[in-house]
Amino acid sequence: MKYIDRTVTATAGALFDGIQFFNKFKPAPSFTPKWSDKPMLKSWQKTKPKLGWPRETDSLCPGCVKEARAAIISGKKDWKDLLNTKVGEIKAQIIERNGQVWMVKDCPIHGHFEDIMALDVNFLKWIEQNFPGRDIRAHNDKDLHNHGSSTIRHGRGSVLTVDLTNRCNMMCDPCFMDANQVGFVHELSWEDIKEILDNATKIKPRRQMSVQFSGGEPTMSPYFIDAVRYARKIGFNSVQAATNGIEFAKSKEFCKQAFEAGLRYAYLQFDGIGNDANNHRKVGNLFDVKLKAIDNMHDAGIEIVLVTTLVNNVNNDQVGPIINFARENPKKIAFISFQPVSFTGRDEDITPERRARQRYTLSHMVADVKKQVGITEPTRDWFPLSLMGAFADFADMVHGPDAQWGQVSCGCHPNCGVGTALMINKENKEWAPVPQILNIPGLVKDMQKITDAGRGKWFSNFMMGLALLKNYRPFGAPPSLALIDILKKFDKSFALTGEKRADKVYGASSPDRTLDDTLKRRSDPWNFLFIAGMWFQDLFNYDFRRTEMCIIPYATQQGEISFCAYNTGIGWRNIIENMHKNATVGEWYKTHGKHEIYAAGKKVNLTEYDHSLAINAEDAARVRERDHDVPMTAAEEERARRKAEWEAKQARAYYEEMVLKKPKVELVQIGSASQTADTEKVPV
Repeated sequence: MKYIDRTVTATAGALFDGIQFFNKFKPAPSFTPKWSDKPMLKSWQKTKPKLGWPRETDSLCPGCVKEARAAIISGKKDWKDLLNTKVGEIKAQIIERNGQVWMVKDCPIHGHFEDIMALDVNFLKWIEQNFPGRDIRAHNDKDLHNHGSSTIRHGRGSVLTVDLTNRCNMMCDPCFMDANQVGFVHELSWEDIKEILDNATKIKPRRQMSVQFSGGEPTMSPYFIDAVRYARKIGFNSVQAATNGIEFAKSKEFCKQAFEAGLRYAYLQFDGIGNDANNHRKVGNLFDVKLKAIDNMHDAGIEIVLVTTLVNNVNNDQVGPIINFARENPKKIAFISFQPVSFTGRDEDITPERRARQRYTLSHMVADVKKQVGITEPTRDWFPLSLMGAFADFADMVHGPDAQWGQVSCGCHPNCGVGTALMINKENKEWAPVPQILNIPGLVKDMQKITDAGRGKWFSNFMMGLALLKNYRPFGAPPSLALIDILKKFDKSFALTGEKRADKVYGASSPDRTLDDTLKRRSDPWNFLFIAGMWFQDLFNYDFRRTEMCIIPYATQQGEISFCAYNTGIGWRNIIENMHKNATVGEWYKTHGKHEIYAAGKKVNLTEYDHSLAINAEDAARVRERDHDVPMTAAEEERARRKAEWEAKQARAYYEEMVLKKPKVELVQIGSASQTADTEKVPV
């Protein structure tokens, strides 16, 4: 059969090349779809930021930014200064050093900063050379995209993040928000939520996005279910929640309510296999919670995305076990999002020593995938996430000028994110990396030729079918994968043969989908397991060229702001939440009462622990060795600082008593006798 497939691919390739020889002449002019006021771009019209190295870019000084932010929050400076001045900005050089890529920069006040961008120069070179170019420039957006140097300037974004509350039922480290620690509550009202979502539909290009409700823990908002329902009502196909899963694990009924309201995906925090692998989150039974949440949500119709923050020497050993867990559960897990750590929030004041130990880049991640799982080559099988933009361009052309919404388009900077995928048979679990099955660079080039020609729906679909066959590698595919499965998978994803037909054949993915639609879509025998790496910036590696192309805007009371500009960078989160805070924590507790927080080893009270997921017993039982001599978190760094300060006081007191012959000063401990020796002490 594979030899027959190879004959078919060779024939399709010859036919495609023959037709394309004539198809390239006199391409159809670009049309302006209803969802945009600007014409679609041909591939040669797309712009690119300066790539390669050495190159210079605009960055930030960590010290200057923190000082400026503190001045704004205290009222000494006006936040509007950020719109007109380049607060904290300095130049940075991106260079090659010993086969690696580094960012180096100097501030005349705060000195020298440098950080690694890639372990392997060849990996980053491969990723950048596969970048297809920027999306259409954002327009009709001045009311929402107006944040000075932090302004998003290209595209519409892929994931619109809305923080419903900064309250959380955990005390994680790392945490973008520094939840439960900032001293006040910032929680959107129902009017805020509706206004933010309504505004999101006004920006051009008017593309579909995944609306992601986040926090804190979004399920703690009293408007969570209503917000999901409203986002679906106004036309967003994909609504998701970034969650720790606790509420979903505790209640099947809550899962059902969320799905019926329109929740399509759960962006589930998932740090590894086994409770020990999740121990740094300080919840005694967190892995059990994750398993129960996955089962409950899947049964209700919600799809699962595993989201893992990777910290070097903390949990990067879990890359392989997490991928294997997804491979062993192909009916329930269709997406993994690895996120190399960004030192912000609780970690913004990280010491240089811990930053060097714990820094983890996309190049670390792809190397760990190869080392721990034995699959994929970093410079062959991984591509920039923005390569998906070429697929969106083709689908937009096929859907024509009358489409009300553009396709989701991932147009981020190539340094922001990478991805690969596995094709897995849900029944016998045969699998192979998709770049082993398809010649991805060749397919993208052929697809761009079809899109640029712009010959209309049916001819373009015919040419796309030929391109898929041409670039198919039958001997790299699992034995049970047929050519028709590839074609169906593509049509299912982009509804190229028409939305009505796709809804009938595969099940609807539109806002009015039902549980029956979800079950029909799940009946596909093949799981396309997408493995993504998204590396958010921090003050040490900040690059404004990435900010300008952000695909994950934060929707706030002050407009839509780049994810990195909001959580890191200038730190718009701190400023906006202070501007719009509801109450101090004490005032909130008096009015609303305290919410339960799971920390310090406290377990979540689950009524049952049974689940249907396949677990590797060896991975689940593994206990990691920990280096107890070095601080691993911001809290441990603070304790180490206090301990060092105390030891210095002791040494000084000993010197004064023994050398200077001063009278001995007795020291007493403030607090309970059970506190450790590093607790702050003062003289009597």
